[in-house]
This record gives sequence, C-alpha cells and structure tokens, in this order.
Amino acid sequence: MSEPSRGTRSDYACFLPITTRWMDNDLYGHVNNVTYYSWFDSAVNRYLIEVGGLDIHRGRIIGFVVNSHCNYYRAVAYPDAIEVGIKVDRLGNSSVTYGVAIFRKGEDDPCAEGQFVHVFVQRDTKKATPIPDKLRQALADIQR
Repeated sequence: MSEPSRGTRSDYACFLPITTRWMDNDLYGHVNNVTYYSWFDSAVNRYLIEVGGLDIHRGRIIGFVVNSHCNYYRAVAYPDAIEVGIKVDRLGNSSVTYGVAIFRKGEDDPCAEGQFVHVFVQRDTKKATPIPDKLRQALADIQR
C-alpha cells in the first residue's frame, strides 16, 4: 500500500494551539489516536464559534460529523507544544469538508493529517440546512 501524500504547514490556512496533557499519553508513551480526533474537533469548533459565530448552546443550527479519517506519521507525546492546522477542502450547501493536521510548534511537516465532514442541521428537526451566511463566509475565508 502506498503512503498518502503529506501536506506541509503552508497548505493550511489557520492554526490553533493545543496544550498536550499528561493524561493524553497512553501505555506506549505517546498520545493515543483517539486524542487526535478530539484535537481536530476542538480546533474546528473553536474556529466556528470565534470566527463563524456558531452558537453551540442556543443556536438553531448545529454541525454533525458524518465522516472522518486520520493518517499518522510521527508520534506526539506530552509535553509537546502542538498546533492544529485547519482549512476547508470543500464547501457545499449544507456540508463542509475540513482538512486538519497536527504540527509540533514551529515544524513544517505534520505529525498527523486528516479530514472530516460536518453536515449542518436544524437543531430541533436534525434535517440538513444551508450553512448560514456568516458561518459560510468564515469557512470560505479558510478554503484552499
């Protein structure tokens, strides 16, 4: 099986710092794979809240993750200083595909890269709905 092509820091539009924690290390002495997904989700949602105006508590629109994957290249361990790079790979009517990567602070090559897809839905009906204008603009701003 061939190795997936890797991006670099310059492929990503926005970076958010993440603090590794002692509890993130697993028995093997590195961060467990499920933690990477948590970092991806935290960074994207922080961007959506702070830049896109997403109201996760009372807003009528919420995002559901419907697909995700991650390729791991190099281990991360506490106390590494890391940053999550994010970009938009595809912006649809009610969905968005994010590119996400974990970088050690100041390094150009990712430790891990992935994608995930949000589908935006009405909170009460759970039916797909168009992405609101302010949120769409925030996503368009990081589209590569």
